[in-house]
Amino acid sequence: MKLFKKLAGLLLAMVMVFSMSTAAFAAQGTNNDSGSITINDAVKGHTYNAYQILVLESYNTDAGAYGAYAYRANPVWESWLSSQTAYVNIDAQGYVTWVQDADPAAFAKEALAYAGENNIQPTETVTADSTTVQFENLNLGYYLLDTTLGTLCSLDTTIPNVTMQEKNEVPSQEKKVQEDSDESWGTENTAEIGDTVNYRTTIKAKPGAQSYVLHDEMSVGLTLKPESITVTEPDSLTKGEDADNGDYHVVTTGLSDGCTFEVVFHQSYLDTITADMDIVVTYNAVVNENAEVSPSANPNKTTLKYGEDSEFETVPSETKTYTFKVDVVKTDDKNKVLDGAQFKLYDAKTGGNEIALVKVSDGVYRFAKVGETGEEYITTVNGQLEIKGFDANTNYYLEETKAPDGYNKLAEREEIAVKEANLEASVSNDTWQSGGVHIVNKTGSLIPSTGGMGTTIFYIIGGVLVAAAGIFFVIRRRVSAGK
Repeated sequence: MKLFKKLAGLLLAMVMVFSMSTAAFAAQGTNNDSGSITINDAVKGHTYNAYQILVLESYNTDAGAYGAYAYRANPVWESWLSSQTAYVNIDAQGYVTWVQDADPAAFAKEALAYAGENNIQPTETVTADSTTVQFENLNLGYYLLDTTLGTLCSLDTTIPNVTMQEKNEVPSQEKKVQEDSDESWGTENTAEIGDTVNYRTTIKAKPGAQSYVLHDEMSVGLTLKPESITVTEPDSLTKGEDADNGDYHVVTTGLSDGCTFEVVFHQSYLDTITADMDIVVTYNAVVNENAEVSPSANPNKTTLKYGEDSEFETVPSETKTYTFKVDVVKTDDKNKVLDGAQFKLYDAKTGGNEIALVKVSDGVYRFAKVGETGEEYITTVNGQLEIKGFDANTNYYLEETKAPDGYNKLAEREEIAVKEANLEASVSNDTWQSGGVHIVNKTGSLIPSTGGMGTTIFYIIGGVLVAAAGIFFVIRRRVSAGK
């Protein structure tokens, strides 16, 4: 079976009964297919396999300190057992004895590797549908038990019954993303288009880990930086180019399961895990031009596959990255939209850095990515602008570089404060109603100029008034004389 080609590590409670067992009561007898193995705390959905390596011909648990047991090789294992002189001896009559101080864990690993390479089928297979697994009516003997959970259960003898405790646990993983405003780690963050976002996945590895492969799937709004993928804990791990070198390798091409990348941990490393431990994988991605704007998110999901040929997987862990849009509306002092204004965006009230913006369509712009050249300025259409790609909890500043014809240009930059929500505007019948960033331009009345009608008109009016006063004076004199 393929299961054994990638055998993972630690064997739990492996004992040869004739060298380590103590009986609860004296028993003796010959083989009568009355054996049973019970596994407690089994994990539902996982498969447990029992392999009979040795046949127990007869036994007497009351004989000597450890009892007396007559073992013979199971025929399908006989040729292999004959070559395992570091672990067992087979005498001329075919009886098998254990080599003193031999390592049963190493023996079991060798046995499973042999079974996998030679298609040795288990004596019995049971898939757990509860927390207890039972193998019944077994031929008495020495059995190797393993599970698709990724580690071996035990190595023991049925005389006639044996109970084993499943000590293995399902591995898990947890994904976090870093919020740049306070450098905290959580399940959500906000970022600008063009920002590099930091991710961290922690794998809760278990002893006997088998076939661990971390799968990561990024949405279209995120662009992986492949060179950033590394295992930071434990720091002793070595990144290899492929499965033939190092402790792990990374796959970023040729994937057909929708993943962006995979981190494949080599069995040679997994076999060294003897206690619960954290494996921390870090990597970066850039928020790109395809990023969804809030309230939609840009998710990143990881799953750990493990067990037989990595056929089992953990519950996915997901983070969400949000970016925001801002509506800008340019109006006169009566809220009527004004067209033709031009702007630039900055990161400071005065001075600071200009933020490059790329045109998406008329009146719609987005933040530029690294390496992109932004527009010289952005221009309103129907008095409006839509700008995508803002980070939250960050202040931006819009500078008017050209006012609509006949209107006064703003004296200072207009602040844009994004607080984890889009700044959306409502405009109806060319009139601003509410929301967004509302920028008002004002205009003055016509100012007279020297030498023009602005001064001439005063002279004309003055002359008329003088003439009228003279006429009034003459009329009044004549009226007075007539009296």
